[in-house]
Amino acid sequence: MPVITLYNGIFCNEEAVARDVVESTGYRLVTDDIVAAGAAELSGIKINKIKKTFSSKTSVFNKFTHEKERSMAYVKLAVAKMIENEDLIIQGYAGLLIPRTISHALRVCLIARMIFRQELAQKNHKLSEKESISLISQDDHDRSEWTSILYSASDPWDETLYDIVIPMGRTNPAKAGALIQENLLSDALRRTDESKAAAADFLLAAETGVKLVNAGHNVGVSAQNGKVVLTINRQVLMLSRLEEELKSITSGLPGVMSVETRVGESFHESQIYRKTNFELPSKVLLVDDEREFVQTLSERLQMRDMGSAIAYDGTSAMDLVKNDDPEVMIIDLKMPGMDGMEILKQVKQTKPKIEVIILTGHGSDHDRQKCMDLGAFAYMQKPIDINVLSQTLKQAHEKIRSGQ
Repeated sequence: MPVITLYNGIFCNEEAVARDVVESTGYRLVTDDIVAAGAAELSGIKINKIKKTFSSKTSVFNKFTHEKERSMAYVKLAVAKMIENEDLIIQGYAGLLIPRTISHALRVCLIARMIFRQELAQKNHKLSEKESISLISQDDHDRSEWTSILYSASDPWDETLYDIVIPMGRTNPAKAGALIQENLLSDALRRTDESKAAAADFLLAAETGVKLVNAGHNVGVSAQNGKVVLTINRQVLMLSRLEEELKSITSGLPGVMSVETRVGESFHESQIYRKTNFELPSKVLLVDDEREFVQTLSERLQMRDMGSAIAYDGTSAMDLVKNDDPEVMIIDLKMPGMDGMEILKQVKQTKPKIEVIILTGHGSDHDRQKCMDLGAFAYMQKPIDINVLSQTLKQAHEKIRSGQ
């Protein structure tokens, strides 16, 4: 039997349609939450971080950590393993990861006009008009970003992405379910030897992608009959050395017959390829109102392969703590508004695992003791020796990694 993928706009009776197909076919329903749980089990990454893969919002630290790419690699692997033998209906973002070369997948899209979705949201979910419009707009934006990443298609409802697009404003769930079941009988959706081989290629590419991302590399991966192609989409200072390393990592994997490296369309972008170094902190948040000082400090840390982001006041810093989970914070003690002491206190109350280094040019022994009592990792005087600060950051990172 074919695999079914169900991609939909929010408030399009998608749950009722999925339930109808499951009851009629006996298929197992796999949601994005189930895929994320599978990816979390495979990777050891927390499930809430895996789920962020499907969001259009990307952490300010991601250019250093590549966490989103790592999560995506494991999501692909989870999907590739799930579709090996089972009859599934995959509802949500994850189903679009299945490549078009796998012909035994029926790709279904459920969408309706905005007015229908608003009315459904207000009627079934008791939302106001403003709330429903906001939720629909954000969900459509996330889905647009997803199809743009995967297929360079900014319209998530582009009919060329699917085998069936069902207008839910004119189709009730039972009729939509019947239409999906009818299309399952198509000869074009049979599991042929060629389609099974494509599924095996998808799994091999996913396994290769995980191996590479865990070695700190972020490259495109595809496979065909055991031939793996790696695509580099950033400028590289020493391309031949990188190609040799990628081939060395990939060649020994089971099922890999040969490895080819290519440069992609984005190879000449200004961003330089940066291998992730898991031994160094890549999520350092600098908080200081002295803009020139903190910008220079950020650049000097990045030159040492430590990823950093900047906030110029306490409120912005706490927003980043809430949304982006820094590992280590370097905070100026004396700032207008929310000062470093108050930031330290709030961080340790809300995210106690974040290590905090206090920097000050005007502190006292009393301030130092108070900061250490509040849980600061270190208290350091300006002007700071960058080598001493780098070593302190490494020690804080090691403490986080060891779980002490």
